Amino acid sequence: MSTDAPTADAGASARELSDQDIVEAWQYMLSRWMVLRQERRDLDEGFRWNEIIHRAPGGVTWANPNLDVAYSEAWIAVDETSCTVLDLPRIEGRYYTFQLLNGWGEVTLNINERNFPDHPSGLFALCLKGSQPDVPVGAYRIDLPNRASRLLMRIELGADPDEAIALQRATTLRASGTPRVTDPIEVEFDQFPGVEAFDRTEEILASEPDINTGMEPVQAKARAVASLVRESGGRERVAQVIRDLAIPDFLKAEARMGQMQNGWTKPRVTGNYGSDFQMRSLANFAGIWANSPSEAVYMMVQHLDGAKTMSMTFPAGGRPDDQARYFWSVIAVDDQKYQVIPNHLDRFLLNKQSGLQASPDGSLTVWFAPNRPQGAAESNWLPTPAGGKYNLTFRFYGPSHDVVNGRYFPPPLVEHF
Repeated sequence: MSTDAPTADAGASARELSDQDIVEAWQYMLSRWMVLRQERRDLDEGFRWNEIIHRAPGGVTWANPNLDVAYSEAWIAVDETSCTVLDLPRIEGRYYTFQLLNGWGEVTLNINERNFPDHPSGLFALCLKGSQPDVPVGAYRIDLPNRASRLLMRIELGADPDEAIALQRATTLRASGTPRVTDPIEVEFDQFPGVEAFDRTEEILASEPDINTGMEPVQAKARAVASLVRESGGRERVAQVIRDLAIPDFLKAEARMGQMQNGWTKPRVTGNYGSDFQMRSLANFAGIWANSPSEAVYMMVQHLDGAKTMSMTFPAGGRPDDQARYFWSVIAVDDQKYQVIPNHLDRFLLNKQSGLQASPDGSLTVWFAPNRPQGAAESNWLPTPAGGKYNLTFRFYGPSHDVVNGRYFPPPLVEHF
């Protein structure tokens, strides 16, 4: 049963809603619905508040895996009486970040040597802004704008994965007290939510403030839609608008969600979205928990034919190593489940640890094909699915200014007949 209380004003506003208002309200709420769904799924799968989970590197069974890093994850809860204490070992000579996101998928924190040069490691106390809990002696206090956060910690595997894993395992997390935790609001759906997602709109909006300013008008539309679905015939109308307009419009927006060059698409914004709530929902849909572009930039090519032989050539002096302070990689995943493509080499990406062989003129050509192309070095070949479609994702960690600003894109893919 809905917890939203209808009012006369809300009813009047609901009757005046245009189809476009419903579309905008649905696209705005989608980012929060997706985070709530993921929070519930994580807790059901064994997450415990303020307990860090260290993932084994090289896991390939989930969507859009990043095989360059050791991952650790957690859900963090803070309140007026309890902080979350992080003990982060000293990490040098490799990329790392301790990233927090809020309930809308907005980045609120990245702890690393770039953002905290005077305290890049050691004890940190993550506390609710305005609270006065006891903080451990020597801990660096950081105020958070929200009570619940999603953590993703990444440590570059690099040339010495064992050292990366040791650093990962040395990282600990604990609550300083006993924070009050509210179970996530139940929002479950397959690919997209329907009209039922509006049934608890007021409760959902109250559960996590949007850190972006100027969201009041679209939130008012969401509340008006919630009122409309309680009116006679309103639920049917909203369901039809979602099905016939909101979802098709969202899928069209996915295809044009950023700058495109050489066939590669760079999302127009990630991590912190300001007024661009559509892009926030697109980012949560395409790959939830996106980071800020100062940390990482992803570029994509979608729906390639796995039976074809494709190549990409970097000119001499223009290799991707020059565009990433830490590391780069290109990974192939299928275009349905976004999982890596099984092959006899167990090779799922190319990066600077792949032993890539340059041509005599200094250029570098990499290949994407179901079988190794004649004359291509095996190290330069990434297998593709002969009977299906696939996507490529290019990752730049510690991206150059040209990558961040959209002045650099990977070379175009060339088809070979």
